[in-house]
Amino acid sequence: MKRLTILVLAVIGLCVLGFERTRAQKAPAPPETLIRNGTVLTITHGVLANTDVLIRRGKIAAIGKNLKAAADARVIDATGKYVMPGIIDCHSHSMLDAINEGTVSVSSMARTRDVLNPNDADLYRELAGGVTTLNLLHGSANSIGGQTTTVKIKYGRPVEDFIFPGAPPGIKFALGENPKRSSSTPQAGQQRRYPATRMGVEETIRDAFVRARDYKKSWDEYRAAVAKGDKNAIPPRRDLQLEPLVEILEGKRYVHSHCYRADEILMLINIADEFGFKVRTFQHVLEGYKVAKEIAQHGAGASTFADFWGYKIEAYDAIAYNTAIMVRHGVVTSVNSDSNERARRLNIEAAKAMRYGDLTEEEALKLITMNPAWQLGVQDRVGSIEVGKDADLAIWTAHPLSVYARVETTFVDGEVFFDRQQDIARRTELEKERATLEQAEPNRPANRGPAPGAPRGRRPSDLDDDMWEGRP
Repeated sequence: MKRLTILVLAVIGLCVLGFERTRAQKAPAPPETLIRNGTVLTITHGVLANTDVLIRRGKIAAIGKNLKAAADARVIDATGKYVMPGIIDCHSHSMLDAINEGTVSVSSMARTRDVLNPNDADLYRELAGGVTTLNLLHGSANSIGGQTTTVKIKYGRPVEDFIFPGAPPGIKFALGENPKRSSSTPQAGQQRRYPATRMGVEETIRDAFVRARDYKKSWDEYRAAVAKGDKNAIPPRRDLQLEPLVEILEGKRYVHSHCYRADEILMLINIADEFGFKVRTFQHVLEGYKVAKEIAQHGAGASTFADFWGYKIEAYDAIAYNTAIMVRHGVVTSVNSDSNERARRLNIEAAKAMRYGDLTEEEALKLITMNPAWQLGVQDRVGSIEVGKDADLAIWTAHPLSVYARVETTFVDGEVFFDRQQDIARRTELEKERATLEQAEPNRPANRGPAPGAPRGRRPSDLDDDMWEGRP
């Protein structure tokens, strides 16, 4: 009888889950949406007061005053509110079921796309903060880490719907304490993984590109032979570790590199120059102010923290003016979260950077919109409010750089994926549902026996960059 009860409850649970998933599948968007009479922060063309934005088929169709919309269009009154492009987080680990493949020094064959969890609650909370696009990075346990994934936050949809179509592929590198495993102690009897020093990190990266260059040459020679009609040509053996590095050499894959110290930033620039590729972004880059000129000359961007440092020895030399100094030297700079907490308030991170470094309002807003869009190679699609771009937008109750501002509505490709009023209306219903589930027999504590094991913990927001792997 008990088994039957559990089975019935399980079926009920699946039905509830199915209902929730069905509810999460947003109703088809109307053919047009008209956001009327808001203050539009275009990012690239100034601030437009009392202006309308017309959305049609997922794109921004028109911007101006007194726009006309179809009779069945959804009309949103934005009087007294602010309309801004969706925030872009250039360094995120949300929706990843694994962060580091830390068993080897070069894990370029590992793909974050294989471990995406579309049900991660952080995604919904980020939508509530106006975030619409994420750069999902492998961790920093490796000199050359795994492949990145750029996603749009379409919470409640199948995982395939999250993938940002046409976004250039990327890969994570890491320099300094993390890849040399300064805070990691091998178990008894185990040998410490190479590299264990900064010079070993540099050698690991250089060695990988020497092998990738040779691998590329062998394929180039094979293809040339085939093109000449050589029917006896034998293709080289595929190497999944080296193929992504060849794409870097060919300019087809972006390098996003974790770093802190100025010397290691220059080291990677020198390696990139040696092998003829460009670093797309230096991540964290807390000593970027020391070498801002060199970063700009190389053509790299910087994705940094506004005021997060001092949590380990190589993060001690950060200053509050880092962001502004890099901006003034022409570095395309953004602020990133690297945590589930800061991602929900990246607008405040931008406000801090503006206050510390005397940036203009437009420069501060670019830190979380247009600049990270460029860093991900999607600046033609998102990052500003312009006709023809994707309708990834957020409506704010006040200026987004204010600590009092809240997001009312977040659009991704013209569809509403967060609505504050609907969220508030559903809270009582969800509380009742939670209470019912807690009383279900499988969820009640056992009368005797050991206590159930603790669930896998969540990554603390203040833990050192990407090193956490689900420890309690």
